[in-house]
Amino acid sequence: MPPVRPSRPPAPVPPEPVPPEPVTADAPGEIPRPLLTQSWLDLTFLHWAADPADVAGLLPRGTVPDTLGGVTYVGLVAFRMHRVGWLHLPGVPYLGTFPETNVRLYSVDAHGRRGVVFRSLDASRLIPVAVGRLGFRMPYLWSRMAVERAAGPDGDTVTYTSSRRLPGPRGAHSRITVRVGERIARPTELEHFLTARWGMHGAFFGRPTYLRNAHPRWTLHRAELLECEEDLVAAAGLPAPAGEPVSVLYSPGVPARFGRPIRPAGIPTP
Repeated sequence: MPPVRPSRPPAPVPPEPVPPEPVTADAPGEIPRPLLTQSWLDLTFLHWAADPADVAGLLPRGTVPDTLGGVTYVGLVAFRMHRVGWLHLPGVPYLGTFPETNVRLYSVDAHGRRGVVFRSLDASRLIPVAVGRLGFRMPYLWSRMAVERAAGPDGDTVTYTSSRRLPGPRGAHSRITVRVGERIARPTELEHFLTARWGMHGAFFGRPTYLRNAHPRWTLHRAELLECEEDLVAAAGLPAPAGEPVSVLYSPGVPARFGRPIRPAGIPTP
């Protein structure tokens, strides 16, 4: 009679993904000991709808496209970064203050944490660009940039320009002009989904991480897009936007605080 071989234990079953956390207009918690502090000023949010299948391969490991009604979005966000500060140090007035324009996607992980994924971040200060690229492996790029605001009879206009220097593609550019409209008393579900993002998915020393942020509730305004000439979205590896954006918003800005990176298991780094 042949010997009875012991049966193999069943393979472990991976845990079921946690449902996505609710979209909330206010940060779900405070960050009493921030890793970074900064303010975002004079922001314009442009968004185009996208098929989740078209962007899934561009997201970090462990995340999938975050969707609303089966649709995800590509964002082009231009603003002024103001006084970036580390730990408990005050914000830096010159090196920590500069225009920035980013291309971003929307993500959710197995813990249900919603976030943004940056495909590119054009900024006009070389040292912050180098720190972001080398220290945090973020896709910062050095560009010539300007933000100009002008008053007019029909409302203020804000113009954002950028032209990429390094590392390329050289000449990738954007020119965006919006006219600021009335304040939005009750933002829609979509407007909260696109702006109330309380974390960032990325990598920290080569490992997938989640970086929480917190800031006051956005003050949002309707905005009229007067000009949009750009190729930053295509330069970030995405299909060039087709047609007008589905959402155009403006905000005077908020102060923001970032926590320490959280590893995939949910453990903060020391």
